[in-house]
Amino acid sequence: MATRARTRHLLRIADLRATELGQLLDLAARMKERPYGWLHSLEGDIVVSLFDKPSTRTRISFATAASRLGMEDQIIRPDELQLGRGETIADTARTFSSYAAAVTIRTFKQATVDELAEHSTIPIVNAL
Repeated sequence: MATRARTRHLLRIADLRATELGQLLDLAARMKERPYGWLHSLEGDIVVSLFDKPSTRTRISFATAASRLGMEDQIIRPDELQLGRGETIADTARTFSSYAAAVTIRTFKQATVDELAEHSTIPIVNAL
């Protein structure tokens, strides 16, 4: 029987081991040198970007990164969700997990990020 690998989230930079942070920075440097070298890496995948706390730089950098990986970025504002109006964070996490490959979230509360990750089967990236 096959087992599913544990989903890896990026909730806090402090959660990364020093070697992981180094590998991540090395990859970022390679990607900066060849920004279009990964165009088909995640082609056909969807990333949901949830912005409770707006940010021009974060929003455009995540949308650009998704595009350069071949992904479609679904940017969602809080008023487009049913959170707090009949849908829990757990419900939202399960819905995102059914349709997307990953979620980036920029919100006011770390607890929201943590709860989304707790109920998600896809990677959650804290964009704050």
